[in-house]
Amino acid sequence: MESRNATVDSPTVGVGAGVESSKREKLSYQIVSISNKDVDDVIGFLRTFFFRDEPLNVAVNLLDTPDAVCHELEQFCTDFIPEGVSVMAVSDSGEILGVCLNSISRRSSDPCSENDEECSHPKFRKILHLLTMVSKQADIFGQFPTVDTVLNVEVISVSDAARGQGIAKALFHKCRQIAVEQRMPLVEVICTSHYSAKAVERLGFQCIYELLYKDHLDSNGEPVFTPEPPHDRVKVFVMPTADL
Repeated sequence: MESRNATVDSPTVGVGAGVESSKREKLSYQIVSISNKDVDDVIGFLRTFFFRDEPLNVAVNLLDTPDAVCHELEQFCTDFIPEGVSVMAVSDSGEILGVCLNSISRRSSDPCSENDEECSHPKFRKILHLLTMVSKQADIFGQFPTVDTVLNVEVISVSDAARGQGIAKALFHKCRQIAVEQRMPLVEVICTSHYSAKAVERLGFQCIYELLYKDHLDSNGEPVFTPEPPHDRVKVFVMPTADL
């Protein structure tokens, strides 16, 4: 999941916004691990820069009032943190500039459990159902029979103030480094946004599966999601960290 206008340099830019990176003062930051003590700060960041901008959240009007909170979405995000593979960009003053929440999939476990059926929030359940279905159909362990573990990039977001600083690229680089260090031969990301898909392509990720939103139908034969253009499909990308 990513914000609807994600790019390598500006992952959470609002519609129509844009500032050339050359006009921005260069920020000093470091990429650090996210731990359980960071949960409240990370959720506060995502409430500001991610939850209201992600294409599927917008398509189903997940947060339908200015004060609305989706606890199921927030729990979805925080559940990844205890795995110890999530990272964030932090300024010298301690401000969070970007967040990348990751998980680990293992061949020995079921990476596509039906957690969407357990979700009590009807709108967010639609999103979970799509992500679960896409993971199953992409069948990453079937496509890569020698791979036993995969690092999944679940959520990535960068603050508006940090556009054009290369933070998203740095976060992806750190993800790959973590995968290498922990002997995970693949990094996977599911892109729900047109712009994020273009961004990861530029970083060298390869698309292994895609589904047009117009082809994902409900029981009445109607599309479940009709995101704003140009967000017309979900894509699954991988980047090898070792020879397969």
